[in-house]
Amino acid sequence: MLLNPLSPFTFLKISSLKVTILFLLILLLKTNLLRLKGGLIGGLFALVLISGIFLSSSVALGSLAYAYNLNRKKSLENNSDNEGEYDAVAV
Repeated sequence: MLLNPLSPFTFLKISSLKVTILFLLILLLKTNLLRLKGGLIGGLFALVLISGIFLSSSVALGSLAYAYNLNRKKSLENNSDNEGEYDAVAV
C-alpha cells in the first residue's frame, strides 16, 4: 500500500469540515432555542396584557353594578319614606 504524500492535508480538510459542521449545528440549535425563548416571552406578554384587560373590565363592571345597587337602594328608601304621607287631591 502506497502512502499518500498529501494525507496530512486530507486529514486537515476532513477535520475542518467536521468542525464547520459542528459549528453550524451549534448555531442552528442556538437559533431554534432563541426562537423558542422569544415565543415563550411573547406568549407570556400577551397573557399578561389579556389578563390586565380582563381584570380592568371586571373592575369597571363591578363598579357599575355597585353604583346601580346603591341607586336602587336609595330610591327604595325614598319610596318607603313617602308611603306614610298622603297628598291632598283637589276634587
